[in-house]
Amino acid sequence: MFSKVKTRERELARRLRRDEAASINEIARRTGAALSSISRWVRDIELTDDQRDALRAAAANGLVKGSTMNAMLRREARVLAQEEGRRLARTQDPEFVAGCMLYWAEGTKQRNQLQFSNADPAMARFFVDFLKKYFDLRGADIRITCQLYADHLETQEAIERHWLAVLELPPESLRKSVVNAYSKASKRKRIGNLPYGTCRIAVSRTWVIQAVFGAIQEIGGFDRPEWLD
Repeated sequence: MFSKVKTRERELARRLRRDEAASINEIARRTGAALSSISRWVRDIELTDDQRDALRAAAANGLVKGSTMNAMLRREARVLAQEEGRRLARTQDPEFVAGCMLYWAEGTKQRNQLQFSNADPAMARFFVDFLKKYFDLRGADIRITCQLYADHLETQEAIERHWLAVLELPPESLRKSVVNAYSKASKRKRIGNLPYGTCRIAVSRTWVIQAVFGAIQEIGGFDRPEWLD
């Protein structure tokens, strides 16, 4: 249970967020509470249209530049997402940890989009199940692109159906396949390998990738500011 001090901090944090649209950093400065605690306390409180309008008015009066205001709002959303990822990591759920470690090893490190590529259907299925379970993603929230070779052209449609079936995704998740050219030498090396090409899994939701980034840092015990900024 909360101590009286924690309860007062939580109530003040929520009031500052709800009534003043204070940023997470500003609330931390005024309450003395940890950023991770504040993120949990206020994550259900969204800025109202009036509060956003007030920020825009400040921008119009020269107090805050419009681009700066928007950047601040977007950065705060990334901070909240990373804190939520850290919270999930601290539960030590083995499946969640495995999904994050898999992304750390195989995923791209773009700030606003998650991308994961692999040729192993079982690994790709595990990762898609991880996204569905922990981030409540469904259907076309998850997009896939098949990365194929010239000798896959005759069976392209079958390969695309294979990936959709393995990953249990609807047809609208499929994006146009990419066909890679190769030399005769590389073709000889590739014979018998990658029968289904490679599948790239993508989610264009900043909250998802930033939550994964936060979890990776919590699990690995390091900070990577460039993932946030």
